Amino acid sequence: MNEKTIRTRFAPSPTGYMHVGNLRTALYAYLIAKHDNGDFILRIEDTDQERQVDGALDVIYNTMKITGLQHDEGPDVGGNVGPYIQSQRKNIYLDYAKKLIDNGEAYYCFCTKDRLDMIRKNSEALGRPHKYDKHCFHLSKEEIEEKIASGIPYVIRQNNPSTGTTTFEDEIFGKITVDNSELDDMVLIKSDGFPTYNFANVVDDHLMGITHVVRGSEYLSSSPKYNRLYDAFGWDVPKYIHCPPIMKDAHHKLSKRNGDASFEDLMEKGFLKEAILNYIALLGWNPGSTQEIFSLEELIKNFDYKNINKAPAIFDITKLKWMNGEYIRMLPIEKFHELALPYYKETLTKNIDLTKLSELMHTRTEILNEIPEQIDFLEALPEYSSDMYIHKKMKTNYENSLKSLEKSLPILENISNWSFDTVHDSMMDLAKEMEVKNGIVLWPLRTALSGKQFTPGGAFEIADILGKEESLKRVKIGIDKLKQVQ
Repeated sequence: MNEKTIRTRFAPSPTGYMHVGNLRTALYAYLIAKHDNGDFILRIEDTDQERQVDGALDVIYNTMKITGLQHDEGPDVGGNVGPYIQSQRKNIYLDYAKKLIDNGEAYYCFCTKDRLDMIRKNSEALGRPHKYDKHCFHLSKEEIEEKIASGIPYVIRQNNPSTGTTTFEDEIFGKITVDNSELDDMVLIKSDGFPTYNFANVVDDHLMGITHVVRGSEYLSSSPKYNRLYDAFGWDVPKYIHCPPIMKDAHHKLSKRNGDASFEDLMEKGFLKEAILNYIALLGWNPGSTQEIFSLEELIKNFDYKNINKAPAIFDITKLKWMNGEYIRMLPIEKFHELALPYYKETLTKNIDLTKLSELMHTRTEILNEIPEQIDFLEALPEYSSDMYIHKKMKTNYENSLKSLEKSLPILENISNWSFDTVHDSMMDLAKEMEVKNGIVLWPLRTALSGKQFTPGGAFEIADILGKEESLKRVKIGIDKLKQVQ
């Protein structure tokens, strides 16, 4: 393994959905590696067996495949430093934990749950941060051997000093120093023999040659304990890149628990994978330019992790919608039609030219799952109020709307070659003949044809798609509706 090769990893737990924050971590780790032609590794952290969810591993693999974040090594593609699933590395961690015991950097702890709860309650009563009191660190070698031989359950804890300070360097947040008195003797090996997340990470990152560790800023407080482990083993410390949290708003973090969208949710809502990835890249990273639309290749070229922000990033769904709309408009019309077809079919049963509909919708769609509510009026004219004919800007009212529709009807009836152009030309001629602004003719016609205030196209596009028979039928309904309020 070349020491100069940048190696990053994405190490998710198979506990459910791919959260936006997890995907950003994967993306940043991928971009850091690929920006310098390095290696990107996928490692599955399944040491917390109780939290595992059936099918979650497939979610991870599928997300990596869909987004194009192709890993160079991992459980499904192999590599020289496997296994890449932590539960298959169980014996490795125990061996390393015992090395720490041998050099005084760790110790066996036999404390019961009741005793640990008592320590926690005492800390709370005194208003102090909870810390283990090193009770078992003082056990003699004979006492330890006796307890192990008796089958008393134990964990292995890190032995952190209670005086002095520990300093570490973060690529984003700079130099951070903490008092050792704040460091808890964290558990390295649990009573079930599995390592904790914190310990397994350190051992695996070293053995897998990871040079840059990307993770959320919530792990900043744990980093001194990680560094003490690296130092205890005599290993090089990787570069830390702690990313700012992704916030729902100024006060709340984005959280699946609170119903916030995961990657799968966003895909199901009709967002394009390219738009999601592009948007997530900008959640906490500044490209140093006004460019906002990046392909994955452009992100690889432009990504500099030193431009990751310290400040939290706000997940703005409105901005994501805008970006998704930009991506949809960049699609070839054939590709858009292919993506829109399932949404048409769930909404429309009438014989409508769907190719024409795609030409109309292509530049007017921000999210694919909004298509049904935009086109449902083509299937059936909705119930609507006569008040919709009143439009201040168009200067329409009941009286002139009725007059426009009554004059439009025979002209439309006489069109033999029904199309966008023939409807357009006939209605423009009518507006000139009536000596009124176009809106006085077109707003009533659009209202009659759609029964909606907002439509993806104007009167001509709607008439063209509906066809002559359906259009005339709707105009007559509009006339009857207006006559009732006269």
